[in-house]
Amino acid sequence: MHRFDPLTALLTSITFATLILSLSTAAQRAGPHLVLPPLAIALVAGTLLLRRQAGHPAPMLPVDLLKRRMFALSTLTAIASFTTQGLAFVSLPFYFEEALHRSPVDTGFLLTAWPIIVALAAPVAGRLSDHYPPGLLGGIGLAILSAGMLSLLFMPADPGVLDIECRLAVCGAGFGFFQSPNLRALMSSAPPERSSGASGMIAIARLIGQTSGAALVALCFGLAGGPRAPLVALALGAVFAGAGSIASFARLWAP
Repeated sequence: MHRFDPLTALLTSITFATLILSLSTAAQRAGPHLVLPPLAIALVAGTLLLRRQAGHPAPMLPVDLLKRRMFALSTLTAIASFTTQGLAFVSLPFYFEEALHRSPVDTGFLLTAWPIIVALAAPVAGRLSDHYPPGLLGGIGLAILSAGMLSLLFMPADPGVLDIECRLAVCGAGFGFFQSPNLRALMSSAPPERSSGASGMIAIARLIGQTSGAALVALCFGLAGGPRAPLVALALGAVFAGAGSIASFARLWAP
């Protein structure tokens, strides 16, 4: 049983808060005087955190688990998948409302296809992970997600509801097919006594991925602007999903 360490918790909060602040300000194309100070604070706080946690049997930030190739690749694929999700969920409302002229209510209903299919696909993927390696299932899932993002990118100029929903369903199926096997790979590749640390890394991967996705959308609007910005974000999401698929397939050869 380990006591709560308030200083470690404070360093962790400072590290990630300033890192996210630096990332978001950089995405909005702010000047170096706004980007570099929080980045410097993040680096200093992160270094102090790693030094304080070095050798701890149950570190709050378990970076030592990343020495395990399966765990590191599973974490990388999780970041890639949540970055893709962040890019899609932040950019699609702008695309539906500004480019396709849908109302906010219609946009909300259209987006529900993704989480509904995720909920339906996840149990199926969980059962399949009992028989097939997570690298294979995760790679297929992220490849489907990448294809779904590309299909959204190449929608016709005036798509119908079914046309949009089918594409979002493909994205949801890919994400749901990936998520359960990847969670299993992350938890099983860590020692049983480090299960809490592995769970923490899952939360960190989700936070980094979703934050990065939102920041990249802001960058796309800053660079492209107008109705083209969501399309650039969707293309970037397809790239991240594709890269995650490659990393997932690499787990088939991980020890």
